[in-house]
Amino acid sequence: MISHHLHHLQPKYDVVVAGGGPAGLGAALAAREAGAARVLVVDREPEAGGILLQCIHTGFGLHHFGEELTGPEYAGRVLAQALEREVDVLTDSFVMDIDRERRVKILSAAHGVQVVEARAVVLAMGARERTRGAIRIPGTRPAGVLTAGLAQKFVNLMGYLPGRRAVILGSGDIGLIMARRLMLEGVEVAGVFEIMPHANGLNRNIVQCLHDFDIPLHLSTTVVQIHGHERVERVTVAPVDEGLHPQLAHAWDIPCDTLLLSIGLIPDNELAHQLRLRLDPVTAGPVVTSSMETSLDGVFACGNTVHIHDLVDFVSQEAALAGAAAGRYATGQLPPPDNIRLTAGENVAYCVPQSIATERDQVVYLRVRRPLNGCRIRLSSPGGEHVFEKRLRYVAPAEMVNLKLRPRFLQNFHGDALRIDIVADRMHDETTEPDT
Repeated sequence: MISHHLHHLQPKYDVVVAGGGPAGLGAALAAREAGAARVLVVDREPEAGGILLQCIHTGFGLHHFGEELTGPEYAGRVLAQALEREVDVLTDSFVMDIDRERRVKILSAAHGVQVVEARAVVLAMGARERTRGAIRIPGTRPAGVLTAGLAQKFVNLMGYLPGRRAVILGSGDIGLIMARRLMLEGVEVAGVFEIMPHANGLNRNIVQCLHDFDIPLHLSTTVVQIHGHERVERVTVAPVDEGLHPQLAHAWDIPCDTLLLSIGLIPDNELAHQLRLRLDPVTAGPVVTSSMETSLDGVFACGNTVHIHDLVDFVSQEAALAGAAAGRYATGQLPPPDNIRLTAGENVAYCVPQSIATERDQVVYLRVRRPLNGCRIRLSSPGGEHVFEKRLRYVAPAEMVNLKLRPRFLQNFHGDALRIDIVADRMHDETTEPDT
């Protein structure tokens, strides 16, 4: 990585960014390009780059940089761009508190506790992994139960193997990638077990990480008991019914010394709670406008702290929007208010942003509740006066849907709500293979 060290902390900044991952660095870069003179990024790790530093596999940057990169390569490029634009990057530091006047209290070994004033703030703290406690697996509490991201850090950054025979609960992308990684390091992977009837990782990861390595994927199956005293000795798995209740009569034991949990991510929103921002109950992140501004003026948010993304390229796209808006806000350029409220309809779990404006092109991110092969996305006003439909080949909960909307179309909904539904297309051939 590129070495950098901030020797002097300014008392005032135009934009302060909490988090130095791809979202934070991208937002800082965009804020500088939008006219903010002084921009500070604060990150708790010794090196900026976020989770990308432990993601040594390829698959990053195809959209953003037009080539395939590893995680550290992607992080290195974004960090280099930010430093070239004279962004201040403060690592090994914590944002302890932000008040509603945008005074940011920072704790660091180099500078102690300092308070800096910001004209605008961007929240880009990323996400945390769900743990065993979140799903309450019964059993003992032995060594060997850990999240997939922690196992990834052990293997890729520290050179430790978590065990010799592993079971993976959950089919999130990190779990799929770690199944392959452990196999390459000589660890036996007994299987991946997913409680839902569909996988929760990207289709390419199912193929490249499981199928290519003959690792079995058991859908509608979960871990119901952990056995072992000092160390995990075995786990009990069981199929589940349509209500996700385990069928214990059909349970079986799997000997193993490691259980990896890949059961989803939760936006890291301690600072959002401190600021009393309005949160979306589905995403668990802040409610944002089309310029990624939260419910508090001058506080913006982007990346996994708003909602969980599949690809870092989309994080960078969202960060550029938030950072540019924060930069303009800091220099006194206020955006026109949003005039369309988005509502999630049939088979749509959520939409981000939650409101949009008719003045410019908009990108709306959404996730579906269940997979559909052959379907239509329907945009409509509450009264049904304006209805627009577009055919999609397939949708899945694991893959975010990007919807680009033009001002000419949005004028139909000015001052109104726009409802988004994704419905099955009866005319469509149900055997159509999904795009990958």
